[in-house]
Amino acid sequence: MAKGMKLIALFSTFFFIGLLVWYLIVPNSVLLSFTITLGVIAYHFLMRLLVGTIIDAIFKNNLNYNGFWFKPRKFEKKLYKLLRVRRWTKNIPTYSPETFDIKKHSWEEIAKATAQAEIVHEIIILLSFLPILLIIPFGTPLVFILTSVVSALFDSIFVIAQRYNRPKIVAYLNKLKKKAE
Repeated sequence: MAKGMKLIALFSTFFFIGLLVWYLIVPNSVLLSFTITLGVIAYHFLMRLLVGTIIDAIFKNNLNYNGFWFKPRKFEKKLYKLLRVRRWTKNIPTYSPETFDIKKHSWEEIAKATAQAEIVHEIIILLSFLPILLIIPFGTPLVFILTSVVSALFDSIFVIAQRYNRPKIVAYLNKLKKKAE
């Protein structure tokens, strides 16, 4: 998945720049529409890669997964049941599967990685709405709002998956700790 994201980010940025130059030479509305579309695609992919890289550099998978932000909320179990999270959570793609590989990492490290992944996707959700500012110069609010909402909903899947899985991991960790005592 990482390779695919990087390729899409690279190609969409490259073609966005090419179309932008072409539009500046020969302006027309169709070319502007394609340029904006590729620009928004490039933004969403580059932003995701950048957020992940920055958060990884800052926290290095060393967040306190027992902190307030990561504690399960009372409503979550009901929400997970309603969304049938148990059915689909194991099938979602992972940017870096080795981060969650029990053969390479301890359960403690995996719990920390879930906390970091949650933060990454929460920041991405917020930044997904930045293109809405492009309504001001370009109009077409429906396009920018729709792409922002779809993007945020997509990343909410990953937040839900981390919040669903982490309590199970923490419970298992606590069980291992008690056994070791």
